[in-house]
Amino acid sequence: MNARALLYSFSPKPHIPPTDIWATKRSFGPDSRPQTPFRFRVQIQNQPHYWVLRVSGRDSGGGKRRGGKVFADVKSEAYDISESVDKFEKGLNDVPSGKEEELEEEPLAMAEASWLEQFPKRWVIVVLCFSAFLLCNMDRVNMSIAILPMSAEYNWNPGTVGLIQSSFFWGYLLTQIAGGIWADTVGGKQVLAFGVIWWSIATILTPVAAKVGLPFLLVVRAFMGIGEGVAMPAMNNILSKWIPVAERSRSLALVYSGMYLGSVTGLAFSPFLIHQFGWPSVFYSFGSLGTVWFAVWISKAHSSPLEDPELRPAEKKLILASSVSKEPVKEIPWKLILSKAPVWALIVSHFCHNWGTFILLTWMPTYYNQVLKFNLTESGLFCVLPWLTMAFSANLGGWIADTLVSKGFSVTRVRKIMQTIGFLGPAFFLTQLSHINSPAMAVLCMACSQGTDAFSQSGLYSNHQDIAPRYSGVLLGLSNTAGVLAGVFGTASTGYILQHGSWDDVFKVSVGLYLFGTVVWNLFSTGEKIID
Repeated sequence: MNARALLYSFSPKPHIPPTDIWATKRSFGPDSRPQTPFRFRVQIQNQPHYWVLRVSGRDSGGGKRRGGKVFADVKSEAYDISESVDKFEKGLNDVPSGKEEELEEEPLAMAEASWLEQFPKRWVIVVLCFSAFLLCNMDRVNMSIAILPMSAEYNWNPGTVGLIQSSFFWGYLLTQIAGGIWADTVGGKQVLAFGVIWWSIATILTPVAAKVGLPFLLVVRAFMGIGEGVAMPAMNNILSKWIPVAERSRSLALVYSGMYLGSVTGLAFSPFLIHQFGWPSVFYSFGSLGTVWFAVWISKAHSSPLEDPELRPAEKKLILASSVSKEPVKEIPWKLILSKAPVWALIVSHFCHNWGTFILLTWMPTYYNQVLKFNLTESGLFCVLPWLTMAFSANLGGWIADTLVSKGFSVTRVRKIMQTIGFLGPAFFLTQLSHINSPAMAVLCMACSQGTDAFSQSGLYSNHQDIAPRYSGVLLGLSNTAGVLAGVFGTASTGYILQHGSWDDVFKVSVGLYLFGTVVWNLFSTGEKIID
């Protein structure tokens, strides 16, 4: 009996009807009777804690009964086989077989495991990535609140404020493509761990740099951008290996909602910390949280399911059934990638999307303070509502997108629908701001703009893994480089526009780019794999 057959014998079975087994009597010596068939009747009963085996036999010569029945009841002892099953499954992975049979899930082991042990490992990876992006935006948006008391203390004008806000994107721009190449060739686990520790240290050093001088502050903010720049390519690389296609939109939506909730957390707690302990406390407290995440990540995460020794076989089979090639990336086909129209549609659309998103991310508290006349605490609290709306609508959009795909809609069609909402929704609501005089309505309009913007997570942000799954990190690095350029120019130009114009002029530029992105996306994007 081989290992597979023995493992099968331990699994629960439906009721088995009595089985007739025919045997032949052996002849011993000249006086023995002619050989006649002897029939055994086997009955197996599955009791709650044991098996009962009943065997009956009779001699069936010529159809006449020649002897009485013989019964034998065998009752097994209760025995916990979960440990044995686990060992067998481990062994089966190492035993070569000519025919790959589908293993049943180990029900006894699952029944005795805690809910935490039964929680899918791929979603542990998603939750940890979510936590990293939560810290990412906490450390990023704290400057948008702290910049108000900092500018008052150091006498910075709007142009200087715009320069400081944009300096983050200098470093962020440098590591997008490099982070994608690094993640695709080395592995996303190491790259994301490096990024979190790097930007956490830079966050802690920000108050020191500000006191030393403006050039030092610009350098530290650029260093912080270097760390955060590798996060998105590394995350995209990890999820492309861990998440099946049917769960792609939901997983990405949850991870990116960590960014929105990070903005909520940063904007909500920054005013309190500033009032209680001064503006430097925001950078010290937020930056120190990265070390806690780093310790958990190193102990729990792996770059791919093939590297995780604790991953259950059933989940590994589910993931690998729709995974990309297991061979590591050794060379990036740049010419092939850059020759594809859907790649350029992704790059252009990412630029158009991020222009409006980063302006709202970095300048929203200032808008609330200058235009709506909210104080520092009110600016931080009212900034929370749009980000909460984004966190909710991103996950809603992910659920809708995956549901549409499961119902037979093409991935291309779903991506175009979701991204069109992500472009036209913000464009519409930003055009309404110039006609609104009520602060409450302005905040609501901002929330609706950000909420519809979050549908982009199931549009262009999911598209990298659709069209080039093996090179998803590099592709995200390419498109996000364009997105970062939008952040650099958009954030800096907003300060210039406000010195010479108004907020209406700022919003008009964003609306124009949203409309242009909508046209490009619907003409040239696709949800099909174009690069193997």
